[in-house]
Amino acid sequence: MTASIPTYLRALERGELDIALSVLHGVSSLTQSRKRLTTLLGTAGPILGEHPVALLGAPGRTELGGNHTDHNHGHVLAAAIQLDILAVAAPTYDTIATIHSDICEQPIVVDLANTAPRPKDQATSTALVRGVADGFIQQGHAVSGFTACLSSTIPMGSGLSSSAAFEVLTGRILNHLFNADKVSSLEIARAAHRAENLHFGKPCGFMDQIACAFGGVLGIDFDDPDNPGIQRVEADFAGTGYQLCVVNTGGHHADLTPDYAAIPTEMRAAANILGRETARGLTMDDLMESIPMLRERAGDRAVLRLIHFIEEDARAIEQAEALRHKDMGSFLTLLNNSGDSSWRLLQNCFSPSEPTRQPIPLALAMSKHVLNGRGGCRVHGGGFAGTIQAFVPSGRFPAYRTFMDSTFGQGAVTPLTVRQPGHEILQVKN
Repeated sequence: MTASIPTYLRALERGELDIALSVLHGVSSLTQSRKRLTTLLGTAGPILGEHPVALLGAPGRTELGGNHTDHNHGHVLAAAIQLDILAVAAPTYDTIATIHSDICEQPIVVDLANTAPRPKDQATSTALVRGVADGFIQQGHAVSGFTACLSSTIPMGSGLSSSAAFEVLTGRILNHLFNADKVSSLEIARAAHRAENLHFGKPCGFMDQIACAFGGVLGIDFDDPDNPGIQRVEADFAGTGYQLCVVNTGGHHADLTPDYAAIPTEMRAAANILGRETARGLTMDDLMESIPMLRERAGDRAVLRLIHFIEEDARAIEQAEALRHKDMGSFLTLLNNSGDSSWRLLQNCFSPSEPTRQPIPLALAMSKHVLNGRGGCRVHGGGFAGTIQAFVPSGRFPAYRTFMDSTFGQGAVTPLTVRQPGHEILQVKN
């Protein structure tokens, strides 16, 4: 903890947090960030009083490459973004965690005296809080009660990992308040991932939590999923002449867990037939020699999804290399190929349970028309609903935004910037 809420408010008025907020959210958003933080501190004041508090944050993330490769021990390329969750938190010296959020009508209240998974809490924020605390305990770290007030700019259900950001933020609160900031980013990400898999009940990969916990652009190798290889990729799209954005198509992620779960299950089933535990390491030659057997035993869709994995895994590595060499042309070609593969082979652009609703393919078709061979677009994240990602030439972005908003609703297009690591904890002088 660093200061009282009145001290933070005075520092904010004097501009002492301007540099940090500019790094986190962008210089152009500084006024908005100051207002947001003033509102959050004002909300937290009556709840937390004038005792010392911690001011922390965790970002959302965007997937740049490696669509559905992490769960089969492949490579991904991901980046933290400027949209985030901020928290004002203080210890309560008991076992109760209470979280007030601007996106929830009622506070989240969790007794951390027992952190075992509870089936009745699956798919709830309560499960995530309990799960992160349980992960900390399993790793030998301290856990205790706290009260926190949250402010989020990450749209829920938009594929920007609001849940992973919430999990990582919960881990950061526990780390800062009770573990003297000694828990590593990877350990926080592990606890967050375990919470989503075991407690929340969603069989997601590990990419989201790592991207939210580390910040910046990351090339991640999941050959050893518990100890992934993580390499920073120096990339800032602001100077490339393209605006990175996502388009919320109005789809939702509710009741789509079976669709998500079928992808890793089918990939692994086909890989098992070829004598592999996962799809990692398979080649197109391996696949082509065995297609008749794979079709009979795993089905055509599993074969197509395995082809996607093999090609997409290699693409994610190539995308990272293109960024390292500042080769935006090659990067965008690979990104477009990734989007085509997800649409055609992976088949995660709409749910087969609701075939008449296909907002993601529609958004992709509209984007390709507007971009007319420039920039790029792809399905974003898990797919089936939610968002697409686009790199739009900066000069065309206003027209693109207007066009997409006209179909998917005002505010559907969200411009993104990469959030670099640092300033996870905002501190001021007392």
